[in-house]
Amino acid sequence: MIGHMANHLANESSLYLRQHASNPVDWYPWGEEALARARELDRPIFLSIGYSACHWCHVREHESFEDPETAAILNEHFVSIKVDREERPDLDQIYMSAVQLLTRQGGWPMSMFLTPDLRPFFGGTYFPPDDRYGRPSFRRVLLHVARLWSEQREAIEQQAGQLTEGVQETMRLDSGPGELSEAALGHAAAVLRRSFDSVHGGFGSAPKFPHALELRLLLRVAQRYQDDYARAMARFTLEHMARGGMYDHLGGGFHRYSTDERWLVPHFEKMLYDNALLTPAYVEAYQATGDPFFHTVVEETLAYVLREMTSPEGPFYSTQDADSEGVEGKFFVWSSAEVEQVLGKDDAEFFASVYDVTPDGNWEERNILHRGRSDEQEAKLLRVPIKELRERLQRCRAKLLETRHRRIWPARDEKILTSWNALMIAAFAQGYQVLERPEYLSAAQRAAGFLLSRMRRPDGRLWRTCTAGLEPRFNAYLEDYAFLIDALVTLYEADFDAVWIEMAAGLADVMIDQFWDDADGGFFYTAREHEKLITRAKDPHDGSIPSGNSMAVTALLRLAKLTGRRDLHDRAEKTLQLFAGVLSQSHAAAQMLIALDLYLGPVQEIAVVGNAPDEVAEALRLLRQRFAPRRVLAYKPAATLSSVEKTIPLLAGKQALGDVTTYICRDFTCQAPLIGLAALRNWASQDD
Repeated sequence: MIGHMANHLANESSLYLRQHASNPVDWYPWGEEALARARELDRPIFLSIGYSACHWCHVREHESFEDPETAAILNEHFVSIKVDREERPDLDQIYMSAVQLLTRQGGWPMSMFLTPDLRPFFGGTYFPPDDRYGRPSFRRVLLHVARLWSEQREAIEQQAGQLTEGVQETMRLDSGPGELSEAALGHAAAVLRRSFDSVHGGFGSAPKFPHALELRLLLRVAQRYQDDYARAMARFTLEHMARGGMYDHLGGGFHRYSTDERWLVPHFEKMLYDNALLTPAYVEAYQATGDPFFHTVVEETLAYVLREMTSPEGPFYSTQDADSEGVEGKFFVWSSAEVEQVLGKDDAEFFASVYDVTPDGNWEERNILHRGRSDEQEAKLLRVPIKELRERLQRCRAKLLETRHRRIWPARDEKILTSWNALMIAAFAQGYQVLERPEYLSAAQRAAGFLLSRMRRPDGRLWRTCTAGLEPRFNAYLEDYAFLIDALVTLYEADFDAVWIEMAAGLADVMIDQFWDDADGGFFYTAREHEKLITRAKDPHDGSIPSGNSMAVTALLRLAKLTGRRDLHDRAEKTLQLFAGVLSQSHAAAQMLIALDLYLGPVQEIAVVGNAPDEVAEALRLLRQRFAPRRVLAYKPAATLSSVEKTIPLLAGKQALGDVTTYICRDFTCQAPLIGLAALRNWASQDD
């Protein structure tokens, strides 16, 4: 058995891998050293995949990987490889598919056994330290696999061949026939309606995930068809999520998902991507409904990201853990005595009535803050003016948050991921457009500047990840390019600096060169020059984040409208056609359906020209406050450089005919210029 601190993870960039550096297991990171050792020793590979904020990954480490007896078995019979799924989503995608084929379920921690040539033959998710939950102990599994490897090698080789073929078949796109029409959008809304929970909001039963993309899709369906019920489903769900315990009522931001059907008990980890995807959903809900509650949720969520998830250099950290002091949720929950100690008796009683704080608690004898009623309902119930209620609640929350900050904090994974950062850049840029808070624009600009300087190689290709003090590493995946291109377009529509469009166009060229399938269309998940694995996927389905193909279509369609590049539009169209069958089934393809909505149009191409700052600002405000998802927006001062018009042909030839002039084109036809604010207001009132 190896000694303490003798494995190979201590110098890794991943926090998740470094967390296992002191295990007695002789862990390797994925790489040629580990793979060569497996071939040299002719041993099976034990592949363990997880991430730093995963509660059950920590449980698994304490129960099994810190256990000397378990480590001894692993070290004697296997080459053990630890992978951070956030750094290597390609490996996670492939081997999770194998787990799902074997067990009909998936999740993390993932455990997979591979032959030295990387073919999977056995695996699962969580294995307990002893026989329990109807599952065999991990040690028993290890000894069984080791015995099969030595005694029934031929059977293992046969199983590996069959499972690998199954994975390749699963990854092989078989979208079937389909038509690019509005019918797919209506069908998706009908599917969501059937699974909608009209009591608590959301879709299906416990556990409940936020489904931000589906909610944004419903808002688009509502607008396209004047479907009030689609809008109501989105609004009702967004309200209940933000009142439930899945939302952090003191610090802002959302936890990962709810373990129950009524959004009370979350898995307490906070993921950058969840908050990046939910922010635009609430921004758009605010645009579509005018409900100030959604405005508040956006402000509180982005304030959380700025305060707790933004690095000094500008980019955003990845995750906050669910556990503190080894206990899940301890940082976030309260006893009634703690609340009274902080607030005093009168304020504590008031706060407890609003946030369901009781002596017995609502979860494991503690209290998860949540709200069953709106501010208006509370004010009526308590017979106080709503302004007074809100001010008093704000004072109470501030005191409790200050106290919470003195607790032992959950761990934070400070690695920077290009794709997740791009999602948050887009969220801040979109938030700025509607809420007009300059700190949002500054945050988006700084993070974009970091990605384009630190996470881009001299040849224009992107890196996947970096950690403070270390050089960026890992080739970027399709999602990194697609998400960043889309974010840069959104950032351009926030500050109208044409450099973002130039950068987006350059990245689009690299993405097409590295990921485009010349034979069948669509984009592969990994680049042409990526490490050779057992399959090369082309996934159209969203997971916890949008699929790379769906966001590539979205980004290319938007970029094509601004740049006039037909080649970008044609590749987006061909990708949609490739996935037409998937769209007609509407299974986990909400972002692709959002892209389809944009493709089908009509798309408003709007150019604003003017030099009067107040009038221009008001014109942009009029345009941005409206929910108009099928739109691109450009602006230039009346006297501008021709180079801007070359980058953005939509601006070419547009002249200011007054303090501010708005040009609106749709379906290849331009309307007469709207001269002045009054003309724009009149158009907006008729277009709504």
